[in-house]
Amino acid sequence: MINLDLAFVVQIINFGLLVLVLNMLLFKPVRALLAQRRQEIQSARERALAVDEQVESKVAQYEARLREAKAEVAARRAELLKEAQAEESGVMDRARQDAAASLASLRDRVAKESAEARALLQKQAEALSGDICEKLLGRSL
Repeated sequence: MINLDLAFVVQIINFGLLVLVLNMLLFKPVRALLAQRRQEIQSARERALAVDEQVESKVAQYEARLREAKAEVAARRAELLKEAQAEESGVMDRARQDAAASLASLRDRVAKESAEARALLQKQAEALSGDICEKLLGRSL
């Protein structure tokens, strides 16, 4: 059986004083420190979420500008391609016209030279035939 004497009462008082002293010196500061740390962690999380939102917003803006720039570049490229094709067709047309004109002038020149050569050959053939006849007949014609 338990004796409830004066030592028991003194131990209960000591225990109560110890709890009060530990509460004031250890538990309250530790709880305050933990509460402060919890609050700092919560504010850091909120700041991180805000920064994440800003980053997502800036990434979305960047992607939108990138899409716009790509669309603008594609449009400019298509425009330049059309201009280049138009210029190419113009150059090709001029080259065809120049080639046709050169070919026509060459044909005219060849026809003229051919006619001159025929006329010259005709004269030479007549002269040669006359010479051959004179040699065969032995007298001049």
